[in-house]
Amino acid sequence: MSERSEAFRRRFYPQASRRDWNDWRWQNRHRIRSAEDLGRIIRLCEQEAEAIRRHSGSLPVGITPYYASLLDETDPGQPLRRTVVPVNAEYVYTAGEALDPLGEDADSPVPGLVHRYPDRALFLVTGLCSVYCRYCTRSRMVGASGEKSVRKSDLERAIGYIEATPAIRDVLISGGDPLSLDDERLEWLLSRLRKIPHLEFLRIGSKQPAVQPQRITPALTRMLKRYHPLWMSLHFTHPDELTPEVAEACGRLADAGIPLGSQTVLLKDVNDSVEIMRTLFQGLLKIRVRPYYLYQCDPIQGSAHFRTPVEKGLEIIKGLRGHTTGYAVPTYVVDAPEGGGKIPLLPDYVAGREGDELLLQNYEDKIFRYPDPGSRYGAFRSPEVMPCT
Repeated sequence: MSERSEAFRRRFYPQASRRDWNDWRWQNRHRIRSAEDLGRIIRLCEQEAEAIRRHSGSLPVGITPYYASLLDETDPGQPLRRTVVPVNAEYVYTAGEALDPLGEDADSPVPGLVHRYPDRALFLVTGLCSVYCRYCTRSRMVGASGEKSVRKSDLERAIGYIEATPAIRDVLISGGDPLSLDDERLEWLLSRLRKIPHLEFLRIGSKQPAVQPQRITPALTRMLKRYHPLWMSLHFTHPDELTPEVAEACGRLADAGIPLGSQTVLLKDVNDSVEIMRTLFQGLLKIRVRPYYLYQCDPIQGSAHFRTPVEKGLEIIKGLRGHTTGYAVPTYVVDAPEGGGKIPLLPDYVAGREGDELLLQNYEDKIFRYPDPGSRYGAFRSPEVMPCT
C-alpha cells in the first residue's frame, strides 16, 4: 500500500482498515456514485456537479476509492479527473457521433457476441466496470439496468455460437470489465471456452489493474494460469496511473506467464503530447506491459471534447519512432465507423523516388536512398546468378 493511498484512506475512510482498503470487494462496495459522495473528496466545479445530477441511464458515475485517491482535489483540468468526472460537454452531440459508432450491434449474431473479423470474436460478458471512463466506446450499454450481471442463458448462447463456428480461433473476453466478475464466474467462462477445440488462445480486456489493482490477487493469478495460452489487454491512459500498486498487480500477472499489452485512447488535454505518451509507454515497459494500440477516440455521442485531429496521433507516433525503443511505440489505429475494423495509420516516411532508388525519411527528417528497382515500392528482381552445381 503506497504512502499516498494510506494518507487518503486515513483522511477519507478512517473507518476502513488497511485490510479493507486492499480488498477489491470493499473497493467495489464503496465506489463513488453521486455528486454528494464525490464532493466530499474533491471540490466539484459547478458544471461537474450539474453534469452528474442530470445524468440518467447507462455510463453512470463510478469511481473506486483507490482511483479517487489519484484525482486532483482542486483542478478540474487534471487529466485523470477529466476521464472519470462528467462535464456538461457530454450532453452536446456533434455531427458524425453515434451511440454505436463501430457498428457492433450489426455484427452481433447472438446477444453479447460480436463476430466482425473472420477468425476472432468479441465476447461481452458483463456490463459492469468498477470505474466508468467518460469516453467509453460502449457507453450505451455499460452500467445500465442497475449493473445487473449478464444472464447465464445469454452467455451459454454465445458459447454455443463459438462452438458451432470453427473459423473462430481467438476470443477476446470484454464487457464492461470481465475482471469485475468474481473468480468463480470468470473461471466458469474460461473453462467453457477452453474446452472448445478450435479456440487456440483466449484474451481478456481489462482496466482493473489501473483502476482497482487490488483485484489482481494471488488467487486470481493462480486461476488464470490454468488457462494458458491466455493474453491480457490492459487499458492505461496516463502516467499518473502507474503507481506502486499497479506495478505490483502487473508484476503478478506477468509472473503468471500472461503476456500483457496496453491499449490507450488518445484524448484531448489528457494525453495528447509526445512527452506524456513517451512517459506512459516507457513506464509501462518497466512494469512489463507492452504498448500495443493507440486508439483514435471513437465518435460516441458527447465525445467531441475528448477527440483530437488524426494529425495529432500521427505527430505523436512520429515523435516516438526513433526517439525511444520500438517496444514503446504502439500501433496507432482508427476503429472505422460502421464496422470497418481497425485501420493502422503511420506518418509518411516515403519521400519519393528517383529512378531505382526509394527516398526514405528517418526520425531525424534526414533523407536516405534505398535501392528498390521495379515498381513503385519495388517488385524487386534479383540479378541473374549461376545455379549451384
